[in-house]
Amino acid sequence: MKSVFGCALFLFAFLLSCTEQKSRSVASPHGADCREIKASSPQASSGVYVVQPVRGKASFKVYCEMRPDGGWTVFQRRSGASVAFNRNWAAYKNGFGDLTQDHWLGLRKVFSLTKNKTRKWILRVDLWDHEGGNAFAEYKNFRLGNEGTGFKLHVGKFKGNAGDAIRGAYAGIDQNGFGFSTIDRDNDGCSPCIFGDISQMECTFSVRGGWWFSRCGSASLNGDWHPAGDHIGWASGLHWETWKTRAPYSLKATRMMIKSV
Repeated sequence: MKSVFGCALFLFAFLLSCTEQKSRSVASPHGADCREIKASSPQASSGVYVVQPVRGKASFKVYCEMRPDGGWTVFQRRSGASVAFNRNWAAYKNGFGDLTQDHWLGLRKVFSLTKNKTRKWILRVDLWDHEGGNAFAEYKNFRLGNEGTGFKLHVGKFKGNAGDAIRGAYAGIDQNGFGFSTIDRDNDGCSPCIFGDISQMECTFSVRGGWWFSRCGSASLNGDWHPAGDHIGWASGLHWETWKTRAPYSLKATRMMIKSV
């Protein structure tokens, strides 16, 4: 009888311990976004934090890049082929990948961050090539529309040394103001798009990976990743054509992040 009671007591203690550990592992919100976290904790290091864009509403985890110029919320990172980016609308809406490595945070989460009309946002795009070079593009007044608009992209004034690929390397392909497209949802404006002797109805057919396509355009960072030595000439890749203007050049790594101002 004592042994049965002892086993029951041990099991209860074990379950209680697991419950306590689980509750400790669920972090409480640290701030509305990474900039706010950095402002309240200047010594905070880069890593995963919990943010709550709207007080009393849903909170979620993000990767914060803690830089001298403030805390940036990362929503895209590419550095290899371990995470597939040719995914459907639901995946891009909700997010996928590992926050500490390659990932897409999710359109719904980015929208929830940028819909606050009392704050303005900067989008920063960091790019790395296969030869050791790097470049960046920054856009003021970044925000996304809601899902009803296709999470329409809005960007303002540009600065940087990578060129303004979102507005395009030539006229007629400005991605600003376009909704997001995936393999199962088309918002790219092709009806069809003509490229030389090639005609296509959807950019995702050849470019692959979700993006704010406008007759495809000059920017596309969610295509297939290609290693050094096999990164030239692919229709699907990590493209920023105002920086790498040579016939399609797929970048080594990319990072997209936002900061409130």
